[in-house]
Amino acid sequence: MICVRNVSKRFGKQVVLSGVSLNIEDGKTTTIVGPSGVGKSVLLKLIMGILAPDQGEIEIFGENITRADSEAERNRIRASLGVLFQSAALFDSLTVYENVAFALNQRFSLPRKEVHERVVSMLSALSLESFAFRYPQEISIGIRKRVGMARALITQPKVVLFDEPNTGLDPLVGQEVYDLIKECRKKWGFTGVVISHELPEVFQVSDRVAMILQGKIIEEGTPAEFAASANPAVQQFLNGRIDGPIKIQ
Repeated sequence: MICVRNVSKRFGKQVVLSGVSLNIEDGKTTTIVGPSGVGKSVLLKLIMGILAPDQGEIEIFGENITRADSEAERNRIRASLGVLFQSAALFDSLTVYENVAFALNQRFSLPRKEVHERVVSMLSALSLESFAFRYPQEISIGIRKRVGMARALITQPKVVLFDEPNTGLDPLVGQEVYDLIKECRKKWGFTGVVISHELPEVFQVSDRVAMILQGKIIEEGTPAEFAASANPAVQQFLNGRIDGPIKIQ
């Protein structure tokens, strides 16, 4: 379980998060939603230990990443996390095979043979064998997302974080990414954290949904409970209305 307790973060005079608390249950996927600029990605970076909160604590399976004494300690805790970035964030100068092997080589001192066997197994599991020696610019965005997933999973993480996995994708590729998340969750059983503003499409991969607005979580529940919320801001966001308590910046 990931426990976010009373976390606040500001940049200069701008308060981004103000006393956010959230429990992300083991083996389930929690989606964090809200309009652009409300702090969803900041919260993800706080969970990853890339940013430090001004107040509050974050525990990942009982280990407090906000109290880690060194970068080495944070890296040890981060070893339980995998990340699929918004653009897949592949290295253009590396082949698909090398991109997937990169995390293993960076995090662990493994024999070359073991790295090779694990990469080949992961490429096979995600139907990527035929793309192994191609470069990112030679494959479609859908395949790049699949490679990004392979790289996230190769270290056998307990948690996979998804940062806006479908932003900028057409509906067909977007659905392909959702299908990929469902396929991988079923196969590997990881805990998921998804950052998204795509409603209700993201509900298909969500067990829980939490909405951030004005630095706080204003609603949390199952997708059905969230859709039935009486909160006017939730309904405005769900229905994509301009009029309502959420002001367009």
